[in-house]
Amino acid sequence: MTALLIFTGLILLLLTGIPIFAALGLTATVILLIFEGGIGSVADTVFAHLNKPILTTVPLFVFMAQVMIRAKVIDDLYAMAHTLIGHIRGGLGMATVMACTIFASISGSSVATALSVGSSAIPQMERYGYPRQSALGIVAAGGTLGILIPPSGPMILYAIVSEASIGALFLAGIIPGLLLALLFCIYSILAATLRGDDSPRFAGIPLILAAIRRSIWAILAPPVVMGGIYLGIFTAAEAAAAGSVYALAVAVLVYRNFGLRDLWDCAYASMRTSMMVFMIIAGAAMFGHAITIIRLPVGVTEMVAHLGLGRLGFILVVMAMIFVMGMFFESIAIILITTPILLPTMAALHIDLVWYGVLLMINLELAMITPPVGMNLFVIKGITPAPLSEIVRGAFPYVLIMILGLALLIAMPGLATWLPYSAGFGQ
Repeated sequence: MTALLIFTGLILLLLTGIPIFAALGLTATVILLIFEGGIGSVADTVFAHLNKPILTTVPLFVFMAQVMIRAKVIDDLYAMAHTLIGHIRGGLGMATVMACTIFASISGSSVATALSVGSSAIPQMERYGYPRQSALGIVAAGGTLGILIPPSGPMILYAIVSEASIGALFLAGIIPGLLLALLFCIYSILAATLRGDDSPRFAGIPLILAAIRRSIWAILAPPVVMGGIYLGIFTAAEAAAAGSVYALAVAVLVYRNFGLRDLWDCAYASMRTSMMVFMIIAGAAMFGHAITIIRLPVGVTEMVAHLGLGRLGFILVVMAMIFVMGMFFESIAIILITTPILLPTMAALHIDLVWYGVLLMINLELAMITPPVGMNLFVIKGITPAPLSEIVRGAFPYVLIMILGLALLIAMPGLATWLPYSAGFGQ
């Protein structure tokens, strides 16, 4: 009954539209006042969660993304992908997925990926006769890869709350992210073949080489960050710093469209975003501390043990619950509400935190394109005159594809865990 009251109160607060950190903090304050009679333990709890060097990755990765976006690398990325494979039947869709995949590994944001790629790709796809509904769906779905392909903002937040290795999570997201991108491409080819789409003419080797040369600096950004982590050259924080320096060098020395005003705007935007994340972490720390005081996570663990769900049953129930939550709440809220409660149960069932983190990210990707609160759906609606119902219909096949990807990861955990553990991140 106590758990039901807590979640009812928290959900009602979130539905009022107040910030996530405020809803979490207020709920935690009420719990502590009722059960402890005061909030004297809050300061130490919040400080312990914010006093972590790994948090430096947040502003650095945000800054890297801001610089690359302002340098307008997305235009060259889409042009390269379109020139390379646009002549294949379904190639326009594949080019869009390729651009989304590369940009996701730069921006770390699903919304930014859908917005940036969509602004360039949707008009191009329609100009070449690609069905509008299909174009809207593939951009909405391709944009979700920003959550899974590193660096990922939600993945960093999950790592902080769960105390899992950020480096291991980053590496764990690569193969599943590329797998989803591959499934999107296969569907694009099959759908275009069934429709009997025409394809543009082959661009020719000289134009392809020229397009690759223009976009090579953007293509090299992910290897600079992830390659350094994989080879043991960088920690996650050092990789974020290296990525920021690389982005600045490309913007200033290669694209030459980045001035002091742009630097100020990027720094200011990064500061605002980072402060928002830190406030959310503080609210989550208070909430986690409060539910620990009332032994709510222990109660969940005991309930799972009593029901005899087992490891697979527990994962299936949690994934179904998060899928439903994703229809109504944004990704950050889901991570911060569920993770502190589920951690003790996952420890008792010996569930790998890295594997679960990848499953969680795919489920959060689903939340981005499932109504009524699918953020990518509204982003696409904001940049096109298409009705929301058409965008939802276009995205629906990709919901099924992502559920298939989630099932594959549940059945074969090694798809997520092989790369980080082969790179030396201990289990």
